[in-house]
Amino acid sequence: MQYIRLVREIMDKGSIECGRNGNVQTLFGHSMRFSLRDGQWPILTTKKVAWKTCAKELFWFLSGSTDNSILQEQGVRIWNDNSTREYLDKQGLTEYEENELGPVYGYQWRHFGAPYINRGTSRENGVTDIGGVDQISEIIRILRDPHERSSRRIILTAWNPLQITETALPPCHVLAQFHVRQGKYLSCAMYQRSGDVGLGVPFNIASYSLLTHILAKHTGLIADEFVYFLGNVHIYEDHMDALLEQVNNKPYPFPKIQIVDNAYATIEEYSLNDISFTTPYVSHSTIKMDMKA
Repeated sequence: MQYIRLVREIMDKGSIECGRNGNVQTLFGHSMRFSLRDGQWPILTTKKVAWKTCAKELFWFLSGSTDNSILQEQGVRIWNDNSTREYLDKQGLTEYEENELGPVYGYQWRHFGAPYINRGTSRENGVTDIGGVDQISEIIRILRDPHERSSRRIILTAWNPLQITETALPPCHVLAQFHVRQGKYLSCAMYQRSGDVGLGVPFNIASYSLLTHILAKHTGLIADEFVYFLGNVHIYEDHMDALLEQVNNKPYPFPKIQIVDNAYATIEEYSLNDISFTTPYVSHSTIKMDMKA
């Protein structure tokens, strides 16, 4: 399995570095490819991945939201450590309300280039039309056009240098490119500058694969492949034992899904209710690892 090979390679060949939030064993530069054909969804099976949490976060990105409280209401806690009063003040974001994350992924996906106005000020001034470039809508428009879908410019970027200091956490998965083969098969290639192999990478594989499945359904295409490029791949020192346990687990086949036919007008209308498993997700048990803020 590609993920297990990555873990073993980092353990065997990686260098020990002192990172922003702890010691890590690191390699630079890695790639993996995952088939999405016949509805395959590459959720790791050597441990139980919280796929519902992953999907809810993706739907939150697609909504353009920067408000962690929306995730909390759904039982999703993955952004909690980056949205406390203490953490925001430490980042110099003292004007943000608690749970406000600034112009993170969803904002860049749906409002790239728009000035960021913090949530409290937006409410006070009645700001509702944020503006900026809606990259997701433009990608959908291109993918639906038989004359444009072969373009090599179908790009989604979350890295906006002008707003990095306004975010609670700079984006790790920074750029995705979509590719249509033979006019009907949709693939996604994603570049990630920094990959936490124990916790983040399994989520990122599942998330961008699901995004590709949803975009394919929404634009009348067929999901084909997810290609994953990583810059800095690292294992935190206190994740080592957990990952040693995980790499000794025998992988099961990936599950297969179908995105339900609902003919939504907009992509942000999709939810967990639209994901149907045609073959079940079978995995080993949960392996606990602490998240790093």
